[in-house]
Amino acid sequence: MPIRTVDAPGLTVTLDRLYAGFNAPDSATDPIQIVRRFADPADQEVVAFCAAALAFGRVASVLQSIERLLAVIGPQPAAFVRTFQPQTHAAALAPIVHRWTRGVDLTALLWLMRQMYDRAGSLEGFFADGHDPGAEDVGPGLDRFSARALSLDLRAAYGKVPSRPGVGYFFPRPSNGSACKRLNLFLRWMVRRDALDLGIWTRVATRQLIVPLDTHVIRVGRCLRLTRLTSPGWAMARDITRALRRLDPEDPVKYDFAMCHLGMMNGCGFESPRADRHCPLRGCCHPRPPRRRTKTLAGPPRP
Repeated sequence: MPIRTVDAPGLTVTLDRLYAGFNAPDSATDPIQIVRRFADPADQEVVAFCAAALAFGRVASVLQSIERLLAVIGPQPAAFVRTFQPQTHAAALAPIVHRWTRGVDLTALLWLMRQMYDRAGSLEGFFADGHDPGAEDVGPGLDRFSARALSLDLRAAYGKVPSRPGVGYFFPRPSNGSACKRLNLFLRWMVRRDALDLGIWTRVATRQLIVPLDTHVIRVGRCLRLTRLTSPGWAMARDITRALRRLDPEDPVKYDFAMCHLGMMNGCGFESPRADRHCPLRGCCHPRPPRRRTKTLAGPPRP
């Protein structure tokens, strides 16, 4: 089904203006700012993967949990991962809890990263081994990445591995319908390059990236009529990305940060009484009118 959008040139100009306004390291509070503290690309890759893995929940809580993890990892994250041993470091990680993620799950995450480094030299190498440079997007590569990661040894972290280990939350799969928001966020940081994104990976093309789908991107995306889908998941993430690819075929995900933080700042008037009066996307968006509560006469309920 074709996507109904407003005039593409007009939307491109508007979104490019929004992108330019957010394309600065300090434009909004975001985990990428922690990643950018590190100068070595190998350290950036490790910190970015850990930060993206924990990027769920309130921003303040996310940042706090990342800082607690980095306090254990120390100033040389790549060296830490390359020599990581669960029996040595599990006790220091045990007190860290981020929502339903426990310290033992972080131990398992770092142990899987250690095994990826042992096999491919880097997270990029491990991902690229299952990625098709000719594919439309990163979907098949993400599927293989998560499947291969979870096939690695987990016993050293868990002992008796649970039927559904908590570390599995960090490795969702598009084939199961997941939007893979945090993995797509990590890929955006690694593949794109601008004032925010690091662009240290070279084996994945920016045109193949998929938007990291969250509540704010969904809200803005629906307001711009970038998708008609109503159920969050991989299909919606791909649908919104395909619409954005019409605006910028080589770098569709460049708009993600601006769209997300516009929503986080309540700058979008979607389904609110003020509509789009103060929205930077005014003239391109289609906010729904607020629902009106209808008064009902007293009496028995309708059957």
